[in-house]
Amino acid sequence: MFLSVFDLYKIGIGPSSSHTMGPMTAAGLFLDELKSGQWPRPTGVKVARLRARLHGSLAFTGVGHATDRAVILGLCGLLPATIDPNRMDALLEEVRRTKKLTPDGHPQYDFDPAADLVMDKRTPLPGHANGMAFEAYDADDRLLLRRVFYSIGGGFVVTEEELEAARTRTAPKAEQPVPFPFRNAQQMLNMARESGLSIAEMKRRNEEMFMSRAELDAGLDRIWGAMRSCIDRGLEQEGIMPGGLNVKRRARYLHDRLQEEWRQNRINPLLANDWLSVYAMAVNEENAAGGRVVTAPTNGAAGVVPAVLRYYLHFHEDADVHGIRDFLLTSAAIGGVIKTNASISGAEVGCQGEVGSASAMAAAGLAAVLGGTPEQIENAAEIALEHHLGMTCDPVAGLVQVPCIERNALGAVKAVTAASLAVKGDGTHFVPLDACIETMRQTGVDMSERYKETSLGGLAVNVVEC
Repeated sequence: MFLSVFDLYKIGIGPSSSHTMGPMTAAGLFLDELKSGQWPRPTGVKVARLRARLHGSLAFTGVGHATDRAVILGLCGLLPATIDPNRMDALLEEVRRTKKLTPDGHPQYDFDPAADLVMDKRTPLPGHANGMAFEAYDADDRLLLRRVFYSIGGGFVVTEEELEAARTRTAPKAEQPVPFPFRNAQQMLNMARESGLSIAEMKRRNEEMFMSRAELDAGLDRIWGAMRSCIDRGLEQEGIMPGGLNVKRRARYLHDRLQEEWRQNRINPLLANDWLSVYAMAVNEENAAGGRVVTAPTNGAAGVVPAVLRYYLHFHEDADVHGIRDFLLTSAAIGGVIKTNASISGAEVGCQGEVGSASAMAAAGLAAVLGGTPEQIENAAEIALEHHLGMTCDPVAGLVQVPCIERNALGAVKAVTAASLAVKGDGTHFVPLDACIETMRQTGVDMSERYKETSLGGLAVNVVEC
């Protein structure tokens, strides 16, 4: 099974990969189909108005996750990877004022956000909790085209037809030809043992079937550069995060305190944990504010991997760019196995699929750069994931702030602890990673929808909003 490192690590904007980046991407796909003209309609009829309908989790937490903003910006022709966050507010205000959309290469479309962006909390779409429909009408208000998309986590988007085909396919899907097509952790370990290669080396050889080594390294460096920049921005900002909860940014204050302790050589037995936490919080505060982040594997869990990578550079003298690349490749191998066999979507399996997966990926990456064997790396990932099993997704007010920001900090701490435990052992352990991943999938199936990114249970209903 091949899932590229650049599928799991995508540069975009906050606050949510599934609720912000996914819907923006889906809107762009709808515009592409409109522009292509490859869809049936009466001769001479032209599209005059667009409408978007959000269902399920997207409807319940759409405003808190900026889904409404993302859809409008997507229908303006903008994409998560290239949008300028500093332009977003002005573009949104223009659409609300003019009630028009003017994407490049298209005619002008009527679109009144108050009437044409519908949050349908009563009618879930059958394919997935994160369902949405885009519609095009003519000047006489006749429906010309309707397309359904599902945002399935981590910024991945599929059409209604693609999702149905995947569910009803009886024959195995034709895989892209790669030298190490592992679909689960046991296959990954078997291939590593037979080839004598590390997990990072196998992943690298798979990636290099589709790009040169120089292109791969440049892409990995670009991903880490975006992560590092996000940490740095988060450490510089102060104030209240948007959304109405009046949650203060804390990363800069905590960072300044740690810097002062560092300068004064104060003894701090929790120093590594403190730095891990502040790095993770810096990223997720940026995400909550709608800044530029990297899915890792999602926006809601975007702080874990960067925090552990920054910790590696901070506390390990032999850390270098080669280690960063191996970290990202190894973590992506684990993330691909989790996504293939369970889910990385909070709307599907709760936060165990987001922060739990991120922690497992980070633990594996760190174990790899600490010299761990494939068996120790698999053990590190299992430890981290196992101790997130059952974690619900219950964001207060639908915002990716409480408990999400601190949860990333704890996910990073668990990842480092898991890697440390694993590399001190010999790789043998009781619970295989594959069994842990299957347990997460089953737990997600059994979990009440109230605890899957709907803000209908848990902290979301027991914390007084102020």
